[in-house]
Amino acid sequence: MTKAKRMMQEDIKLIDLVIELLDARVPLASRNPDIDEIAGSKSRLILLNKSDMADSSVTDEWYKYFTDQGLYVCKVNSRNAADMKQISAIVQQACAAKIERDKKRGIRNRPVRAMVVGIPNVGKSTFINTYARKAAAKTGNKPGVTKGKQWIKLGSNLELLDTPGILWPKFEDQSVGLKLALIGSIKDEIMNIEELSLELIKMLQERYPGMLEKYYEAGIEETDSALVILEKIARARGCIKAGAELDYLKAANLILENYRNGKIGKISLEGPNG
Repeated sequence: MTKAKRMMQEDIKLIDLVIELLDARVPLASRNPDIDEIAGSKSRLILLNKSDMADSSVTDEWYKYFTDQGLYVCKVNSRNAADMKQISAIVQQACAAKIERDKKRGIRNRPVRAMVVGIPNVGKSTFINTYARKAAAKTGNKPGVTKGKQWIKLGSNLELLDTPGILWPKFEDQSVGLKLALIGSIKDEIMNIEELSLELIKMLQERYPGMLEKYYEAGIEETDSALVILEKIARARGCIKAGAELDYLKAANLILENYRNGKIGKISLEGPNG
């Protein structure tokens, strides 16, 4: 992570625009505070990625939150090619001052150089591949797939610099770490999956009461504890070990997978006001 940060600091002088991908379900938790410092005065574009899996009304609140800070913002699903069309126009708009300066210096048609940044597993490589309409960057649905920087040329107007996902070294707010674990930015192998699923259940019951019951049809009551809900989902989905014992781990993994794939519903785990 330290090496990746140093690499970004070295490359920023080559850059006209910083494109930062955030997970639309947890935009604040999925921001690396170091990027503000590294980007300095460079033009900024925030991509609220995976917006198709987030609560649209909450995403609208986040859109206003970031635009009020003077940042360019775009709501996208990086797997949807149609969403990419709007980005090119925004990139030109964000870099209009730079393009005008080039013209005054007699420099014409120099491509905009953009650095693509974000924490692990927010969809940087998928975004680049979809934008480039080819497998230009390695992708994977797990953190740490992008190992080193690489330039991707997109026509004559834009060049993208992909960078490894970087996380800050420690979480001052434990809720940030929890949200990042829930979206898969922290490897499942180092997490207690059952406890993670219980935390997710609590958050969903608080923010979206009735949503778990609507999806699982497990007889879930609003007054049920997270553990009781996990047990009911385990029974409803046949997560049973030999001897009729409930398989809590299997049920926990199922709930996390269903959340991460957007099957439970369009869910935002945080808003600008909490």
